[in-house]
Amino acid sequence: MAERSTGEGSADNDLPKPPRRIPAWATADEQVTKGARTSIEPRAVAGHPPSSPSGAQRGRRPLPGPGPLAIIPLVIIVLVVGVGAGWLLGSKDDETPVDQPLDTTAVLKASGPSVVRVLASTCAGSGEATGVLFDNGRVLTAASAIRQPVSVAVVTADGRIRRATVNGTSTDGVAVLNLPGRLDTSTAVVAPSVDAGAPRAIIGYDQAGKQSIQDAGTTRQPRALAEFLDPASLGAPVLDRNGQVTGLVTGNTVAAGKVIGLDDLRRYAGSAPGVAAEPTGTCSARGPRSAVQPSLSVPVTALATEIQRLFASYLKALNQHDFLAMQDTYSRELAADSTKEAFDKSHGTSYAFGPVISEIGGTGETRATARMTFAVLFSSQSAGAKGATCARLDLRYKLVREQGRLRIDVATNVSSNQSCDSD
Repeated sequence: MAERSTGEGSADNDLPKPPRRIPAWATADEQVTKGARTSIEPRAVAGHPPSSPSGAQRGRRPLPGPGPLAIIPLVIIVLVVGVGAGWLLGSKDDETPVDQPLDTTAVLKASGPSVVRVLASTCAGSGEATGVLFDNGRVLTAASAIRQPVSVAVVTADGRIRRATVNGTSTDGVAVLNLPGRLDTSTAVVAPSVDAGAPRAIIGYDQAGKQSIQDAGTTRQPRALAEFLDPASLGAPVLDRNGQVTGLVTGNTVAAGKVIGLDDLRRYAGSAPGVAAEPTGTCSARGPRSAVQPSLSVPVTALATEIQRLFASYLKALNQHDFLAMQDTYSRELAADSTKEAFDKSHGTSYAFGPVISEIGGTGETRATARMTFAVLFSSQSAGAKGATCARLDLRYKLVREQGRLRIDVATNVSSNQSCDSD
């Protein structure tokens, strides 16, 4: 705030300066007491220096004990003069600008369709991550999910499944995938720049396959990833308030995760990502270790819930390649006809996901039927694969009650298996 002229070199040098604050004789509740708001002196305006007090005012002392009516005109004059002189008490010009909060609902609606779920059967990877799809069919995700892959699939936000091929992985933990064929879903856009103080968000999937958005703090003051991210969110994009991608979450675990910056992201999403080939797995590959719970598209009854539990155990045994646990879901007759050699040949590299129970029949007292659809990843070298790596199955199961439990007795195809690429 500009100071008043002292009149140096004039005849008024020895005169007392006019007060800069409300006089001390004002009552306590009439004084302004906080910071800059106590000042009543206007700033000097260029070309109009503050004037010295007139001779009639020199040495004048205020009358003792003025009441409120004597102070009000003074305050009004001060405020009016202050506005005219170009300053306001508590002006926004004196405050540090605060960035507007990010609208997570709007960002999720705009960018959620471009964020995909990555599932894989592998020899060394976790088999599960989040990814982000760009308009050249490129998907960026976490390399930790697809180490030594046998088969990889991408599930879009609307539930469709696409087979993916692995372009390669980088030293900083990014995996670059390609989706063959035509794209008919929303794709992501790389941001032109990053504002280190602007709010960010991360859209990712949890292990149950549910997509959500989380506040990620700013680049300058980020939130710790382990505070809010699910393990299946590795590979998730970091987004600005416009829904454009500014980074990617990578790492072997969320606790050890990090965010890849915009410059590297732009290179990986481009036509020449510069990544190294990832060795293809040759083991009896397995998918994610998280449990797969079938969804019910039938009324939730006691019978439906029991059948849902049966198939949850069945799919867990299938995905973990646990022959003995699989036999425990079979009827005595089916278990007697099953061998580990046949099981390994049929399911040695399989990973089932996305199950839906769509029909239930019978009372369940002694017998019942159930229809279930699901997708399966498998090696292209598996028996009957015919070069494919993912298929949709539609099966009807006959169930029998033995020892108080429903068990699988027979399974037959309702419709022909469909390749994931047909979606």
